[in-house]
Amino acid sequence: MDTGSIAWGLTATALVLFMTPGVAFFYGGLVKAKSVVSMMMMSFGALGLITVLWILYGFNMSVVDGASQFAGNPFSDFGLGSLATGETGNLDLLGATYGATFAIITVALISGAVADRAKFGSWMIFAGVWATLVYFPVAAWVWGGGWIMSLGETLGLPGVIDYAGGTAVHINAGAAALALALVLGKRIGFQKGITKPHNVPLVLLGASILWFGWFGFNAGAEWLNGLANVGLIVVNTLGATAAAILGWLIVEKIKDGKATSVGAASGAVAGLVAITPACANLEPGWALLLGVVAGAVCAMAIEMKFTFGFDDSLDVVGIHLVGGLIGTLYLGFFAIGTGIFVGGDLGQLTVQAIAAFAVLIYSFVVAYLLGLAIEKTIGFRVKNEDEVAGIDTSVHGEEGYALANV
Repeated sequence: MDTGSIAWGLTATALVLFMTPGVAFFYGGLVKAKSVVSMMMMSFGALGLITVLWILYGFNMSVVDGASQFAGNPFSDFGLGSLATGETGNLDLLGATYGATFAIITVALISGAVADRAKFGSWMIFAGVWATLVYFPVAAWVWGGGWIMSLGETLGLPGVIDYAGGTAVHINAGAAALALALVLGKRIGFQKGITKPHNVPLVLLGASILWFGWFGFNAGAEWLNGLANVGLIVVNTLGATAAAILGWLIVEKIKDGKATSVGAASGAVAGLVAITPACANLEPGWALLLGVVAGAVCAMAIEMKFTFGFDDSLDVVGIHLVGGLIGTLYLGFFAIGTGIFVGGDLGQLTVQAIAAFAVLIYSFVVAYLLGLAIEKTIGFRVKNEDEVAGIDTSVHGEEGYALANV
């Protein structure tokens, strides 16, 4: 492989890794000031834990082996010793590291659903077990030769399209977030306007870092393809995200009378989520339409928690689950060559729907049972008095903003 492609693989890996601190800033700005450390620590905790698990056995699980269509053997190359000493070890380890960054951010995304009320230790237990039981196998299903990757061939239909993680990342994380929101219950005083973002610039900084890193997220894997399709991917990543900002702001203006900066940031994230599975398989015009639709629908979907009574603190369900579903299913209509409206038939939509809802159901069920087990044993939720006071001091012994008289 040429050195330019390898250099892009290294750059993309760094970009995607940077997205997890971006999530920390985005989420941290949205919570109250006395919970910002706790919120950001959930992302950094995931970064530390999931990296270690991925190197030890997660990467092995993310590639199916033998007759298994579910996951690889976690002990087949424990600690990646054989991979490191193989003839192609240099490229293989780079690919493994790139895959680790996806695992990290998928887990970190879930944390937004339990903001202001989750114990850090319980979160870390959940993160490690959920990654082992859900993310690592689902990565194998979608990208590692598993049953979703071969679904089209099995059914005699087009293959499932999930270029960068509509199912494996966003639907997966969104479904788990919904499960945890149900297990932990509502925050004290849950209602519209329960809390305002304590630091709007922090939210915008986080969204900007995410948009920046997302070019590695979507176009990163092209280092393996000699950058053959990178132009289409980057223009779609830019265009859909920009269009989603407009879609969100229009709905927000109609619904609430004001277009907000937090709405613009949220719209950008919704567009990034929706274009993730579709970035390499849409013409740019259809990518713009996807962005507008995703931004508008997600702006309305965040109200679901009030309609149905679940407290998804930072709208992981409304943005990542809904946005992931929109982007994944949209391919059934507009994927180049196979979408219903661009020369295809129902085949693409069929396989997209099977993949999306299989991941959704599996992730939700496992996350719900796991979260419930933690809550009933060591406890997942902090004490009411700690929640009211803000959990930074009680959980971490720190304050996000320590102001002293001088």
